[in-house]
Amino acid sequence: MDRLDAMRAFVTVVAEGSFTRAAERLTLSPQLVSKYVSQLEQHLGVRLLNRTTRRLHLTEAGAAYRQRAQQVLAEIDDMESELGELQTQARGRLHISAPVSFAIRHLAPLINDFQRAHPAVDIDLQLNDRKVDIVEEGFDIALRIGRLKSSSLIARRIAPVRLVLCASPEYLARHGTPEHPRDLAGHRFLRYRYMEESQEPLLQWLPRGGGGSEGSELTSNNGDVLVEAAMGGAGIALQPTFISGSAIQQGRLSVVLPEHEPEPLGLYAVYAHRQLLASKVRHFVDFLEGYFGDPPYWDHF
Repeated sequence: MDRLDAMRAFVTVVAEGSFTRAAERLTLSPQLVSKYVSQLEQHLGVRLLNRTTRRLHLTEAGAAYRQRAQQVLAEIDDMESELGELQTQARGRLHISAPVSFAIRHLAPLINDFQRAHPAVDIDLQLNDRKVDIVEEGFDIALRIGRLKSSSLIARRIAPVRLVLCASPEYLARHGTPEHPRDLAGHRFLRYRYMEESQEPLLQWLPRGGGGSEGSELTSNNGDVLVEAAMGGAGIALQPTFISGSAIQQGRLSVVLPEHEPEPLGLYAVYAHRQLLASKVRHFVDFLEGYFGDPPYWDHF
């Protein structure tokens, strides 16, 4: 016996006043409706209905059970309705992880536009450059930049991310402009801690330790710091254009060795499940796609 089916059959029989009309409403046979009610009585160990040839009468136990059963069924219907709305309408709290520099520079307008389009969605945005565990840490979506390796997670590419070598015109005037990657060995490199040499062949030409003719090197886990240092004449940085693009456009940084530009990375929206995806996640990922342009607006220099 399915207890909920039996409960619904009993409540409907009482509401309709007969097994036949209850069966019509439930699109079941009268025999099956009668069987459900009998099984429910056997399960509970009490009689819920007194049956005569003309009428049905609730027992005292039946009256008490009917009231509680109606409440239970109503709550179940409400819960299923709410879950259905979550799948069809964007609502609820959306937990997002995003890289620090990208989020600070480029996410606020997107989130504002998204929430204007979907006012029932609350956003909890956490900024972190480390690779978060989406499932363990309770995130709905993580924005990641790189070349993603295969995993059980679902990833949608949102935009290309260019990497360029750049330095201030003043630094290049003092130390010369490299014409080949091997010339980088004589320069001070501003190193991003999370960038792997195995992924970027150009890094193999860069000085390690010592920092070339300038002496000490600068390493940071934040690209904004390195770009600011490069604008101040501290050395050459390999940074994404979503950080360095505006400074290049303004002439505060010059692109070095453009013919040796690394293969672009990607900005990805990463999430855990493809099937039964919550509407808030699906709408946000769809909203991301194409938002920054192709090429992205930060590459217009």
